[in-house]
Amino acid sequence: MTSTTSPGPAGGPRATEGTGESAAARTPAAGSPAAGPGTRHAALRYTLLRLGLFAACFVVLSVLAWFGVIPAGLGRSNPLWLLALSILVSAPLSMVLLRRQREAMAQQIAPRVERVSGSVRNRLAAHRDQEDDVA
Repeated sequence: MTSTTSPGPAGGPRATEGTGESAAARTPAAGSPAAGPGTRHAALRYTLLRLGLFAACFVVLSVLAWFGVIPAGLGRSNPLWLLALSILVSAPLSMVLLRRQREAMAQQIAPRVERVSGSVRNRLAAHRDQEDDVA
């Protein structure tokens, strides 16, 4: 193993050992904390953007109802009418406007889902084998 000395963060020497691993092997994984901002907290980012889009739709529809452009509801149903209409308007908008964030979230969650589903499949197979042994 070779050892080299390079300047550390404070200007002092820092020893690094050559392990023979490539630079690609040292790069952080997509979901790791050291990964770039595009993949970190993708689910949280998507959820907050989705809530923000819903809130913006609610505000716009409330203003439109205030000025009489859209019906304000029946009797005292104004807030519920506006909430339902906001959901109906924000859902297709989020499908179009938040596509990249949704894909980043799916890439972040997919390995976890595969790992969990694999362990569930293994446990089911083990239980199935036990049932076969009993019968």
